[in-house]
Amino acid sequence: MKNKSLIKAGLIAGLFISTMSVHAASATMDKIKSTGAVTMGVRESSIPMSYTTGDSRFDGYHVEVCRMILGDIKDKLGLSTLRINYQPVTSQNRVPLVQNGTVDIECGSTTNNSNRAKDVGFANTLYIEEVRIAVKANSGITSISQLANKKVATTTGTTSVQLLRKHEKANGVNFDEVFGKDHADSFLLLESGRADAFVMDGSILAGNIANSKNPKDYKIVGEVLSTEPIAIMVRKDDPEFKAAVNAAIAKIVANGKMPGLWNKWFLSPIPPKNIVVGLELSPATKNAWANLNDKPAEDYNK
Repeated sequence: MKNKSLIKAGLIAGLFISTMSVHAASATMDKIKSTGAVTMGVRESSIPMSYTTGDSRFDGYHVEVCRMILGDIKDKLGLSTLRINYQPVTSQNRVPLVQNGTVDIECGSTTNNSNRAKDVGFANTLYIEEVRIAVKANSGITSISQLANKKVATTTGTTSVQLLRKHEKANGVNFDEVFGKDHADSFLLLESGRADAFVMDGSILAGNIANSKNPKDYKIVGEVLSTEPIAIMVRKDDPEFKAAVNAAIAKIVANGKMPGLWNKWFLSPIPPKNIVVGLELSPATKNAWANLNDKPAEDYNK
């Protein structure tokens, strides 16, 4: 009886381990291996992070990082080739499209925060953003306090205006919000005079200013509203895929490729117009490379 009990216990344990192994398999990795394809979520106007260069082509700092990550995953899966399908996403639909499996990996300009982390997973951060204010150079606006009774543009589905309202120097400052459907549309509100300021990630502000007809007509001003980790999104229910993405990120960093990627996308002429964003590498981003983590924005702003 004792032996039978032991055999039964062993069978149950084996079944449990087998079940655990099934659950430990990555649904995303299995999908990529079986189809030989992967869908990357990209933005159309998040210059220089993720944007279109025309004719349904996409590029940028995060897009190139993701291509390197997917190249590593291709090798791990033993695939000779991997087709990347690019799916444009917006601030409003990026999280749902990752959740429902339309997008396998989102490579845009998304802030890792606690609220979003309830629905999606975030890879280790390779870019730390500062949320700032862009205005016309002749506006006379240099701080939050001067936004009283002004029109402030932001992009639908982003957190920038909420951050502005929460800032201690915004107490008693009343302004009207106007919304762009994407970052290019929000900048157009500022450019056309329908908004007095555009509140957004510093890189996006710098990219849109550099890409404008007359970059000298604009400047980035005011207090830093928030320091935010911008990270690659994956599905929350597939920690194995997130682990594979993070392993690839660690390899990219260890191989010393990040400084070159920064120089390429932030300090050198970029397609399609050969503009230079001109954003220097910040100590915060450099520290993120040295200490890889997936901490949310709340941890950075304590």
